[in-house]
Amino acid sequence: MGFFARFEQRLEQAVSGAFAKAFRSAVQPVEVAAALQREVDNSAQILSRNRRLVPNQFHVELSPADHERLAPYSSTLAQELTEMLHEHAGEQSYVFTGPVSIDFDEREDLSTGRFRVRSSALSAATPEPRRPASDTAVRRAPAILEVNGVRHPLEPPGLVVGRGSEADLRIDDPGVSRRHVELRVDRADAGRSGGSGLSVVDLGSTNGMLVDGHRVQHAELEDGSTIRIGTTTMTVRRAPARGRVDAGDDGWGGSGV
Repeated sequence: MGFFARFEQRLEQAVSGAFAKAFRSAVQPVEVAAALQREVDNSAQILSRNRRLVPNQFHVELSPADHERLAPYSSTLAQELTEMLHEHAGEQSYVFTGPVSIDFDEREDLSTGRFRVRSSALSAATPEPRRPASDTAVRRAPAILEVNGVRHPLEPPGLVVGRGSEADLRIDDPGVSRRHVELRVDRADAGRSGGSGLSVVDLGSTNGMLVDGHRVQHAELEDGSTIRIGTTTMTVRRAPARGRVDAGDDGWGGSGV
């Protein structure tokens, strides 16, 4: 039995055929499965000779009519599609950047029977237990590091980012080395000759790093500088001068972690 035939059989058993009836003249589950496979194949990045990195978050965008038909079965379909992607990844030696998630979104610009798939790679970032990233620590830090929407304080002397347990900030990304980069914070250097007091150094990682789109071994950092390691992009934000923060404003212009 073929790959997609097995998928359809499992899905039909899971929902007693009701799903297939609801989608008789609209988007078919096997079409979505095929599109997800193509998205993974087209997005694969080489990690090593036998391993390729692929996205782990997927959004299937549907017309209002198809989205309404899908709603009662979305959980079951997402589960089956996730299992299908894991099988495909195993056959192709793909490595997901993190746990796989599949969401179904309604889009007014799509007509019945038409859909599209969007994907992204999102890895988890976890502070080492000895360095808790509390709201207070974030507000008091001279700078912060934003990773996937979460803010981590950057305080002297800095922190090591990597995939291993010895890193201060652990990134669950197969493209990241155990000790990938070190962000250094020197408060005394801030303001000297225009210096920011912030820098990043590659610690001999396998895949290197990009700072503001340029492959480097060491770089000075400014407010808004981006650092890409593996498939993870981190952004550095400088704290504003304390005297310039308005009353009632924590200086960051956004909500807490």
